[in-house]
Amino acid sequence: MNKDKSSIDLTSRSSFSHWTPVTLRFSDQDSLGHVNNVAVAAFVESGRTRLIHPFLMRDKYPQLNYALVHVEIDYRAEFHYPGTIDVGGRIQRIGSKSFSTAFGLFMGDVCVATAGSVNCFFDLERRESVEPPDEVRAVLEKALAEQPS
Repeated sequence: MNKDKSSIDLTSRSSFSHWTPVTLRFSDQDSLGHVNNVAVAAFVESGRTRLIHPFLMRDKYPQLNYALVHVEIDYRAEFHYPGTIDVGGRIQRIGSKSFSTAFGLFMGDVCVATAGSVNCFFDLERRESVEPPDEVRAVLEKALAEQPS
């Protein structure tokens, strides 16, 4: 079950139902006085981990995790300390061993960045990508189906 990612407007708050607030730090700024691209990548990471970890059922499948295999970020607007960034996250696609996630980063109503990632299911004991247990796949598919269109 996949939704066409090209039809989802990642610059709209209405495209997300999962949110991670991230407080800006003074040290997130660069020499130009705006929030640095490396800090934005860390904000995306916060949103990604908070989105994905509940789906992994780590209590039941302690060996299952995920590995980030691709990330892309589009910087859309300059923004500054102080403040809070709201990171909206969503599942975009589920494959046999991987899944894609997408994010919109908002300061107030302004979308300051969008991002996407590809993640593979990873067995911590075998140290390789794996197909997820059927139960994990079902939970992800349900979450994908229930997201805003």
